[in-house]
Amino acid sequence: MSIISLLSDFGHKDPYVAEMKAVILSIAPQARIVDITHEIEKFNIRMGAYVLASAAPYFPPNTIHVAVVDPGVGTKRRSIIAETRRSLYVGPDNGLLMLAAHKEHITNVYQIDNPKYMLSKVSKTFHGRDIFAPAAAHLAQGNKPSDFGPAIQDYILPEFAKPHARNGELLGEVLHIDDFGNIISNITLEDLEKMEFHEGTSFLVRLGGKTLNIRFCSAYGEVPAGTPLALIGSSNFLEVADNQGNASRIFKAKVGDTFHVSVAVSS
Repeated sequence: MSIISLLSDFGHKDPYVAEMKAVILSIAPQARIVDITHEIEKFNIRMGAYVLASAAPYFPPNTIHVAVVDPGVGTKRRSIIAETRRSLYVGPDNGLLMLAAHKEHITNVYQIDNPKYMLSKVSKTFHGRDIFAPAAAHLAQGNKPSDFGPAIQDYILPEFAKPHARNGELLGEVLHIDDFGNIISNITLEDLEKMEFHEGTSFLVRLGGKTLNIRFCSAYGEVPAGTPLALIGSSNFLEVADNQGNASRIFKAKVGDTFHVSVAVSS
């Protein structure tokens, strides 16, 4: 039984999510559909990418993830399937899929252009129902990603999907600020390990025009209340927090800000 996850900015007041599920089940009635969320902020590709990348690792291997945050629907932006070592991702070629797919090591990306795997009438405004949902269902039925169209190399890989190392520094950006004010970056534990940086030491975080020497911890409570710290959060991204405080206020940080981490500072 194939698992198909759904993520979108559609909300629940309209019939859009139900229509996608209806298409999937009409083609692949055995599919098990799991909603990640349909409450992504409207048109917020970065937020959708973060939530997808946070949830995807906890699904079984070979899950088919369908994500639709698609302000460019109906334009020349392509519809794609990203194949990784672990999963398949279906959605628009606007960067939405790539944070999650990049973490799982992309093996191939295919453009969806074979009408055999779309609905007979494709709306200019609802590719989620007419292209992405049927593609996921046909994948669940055993079709190969290469059946859907040609492999492409020039897919969109947004800056928030790929931190950079430069002159002993990791350069990322703020992906998300949660309700506690924790500042979540796009830097992963794997990125830090490549720079041979480990818990228990200190580094400089430069963010929002402020630079602080912060201890790299494994839990919030390892520092006194009101003390800034850095740690790998539950979604495997580096975050800056303030124990029982609000780090986003300290740094005056916002989503999209550049996030610099110096790995050469000792405690």
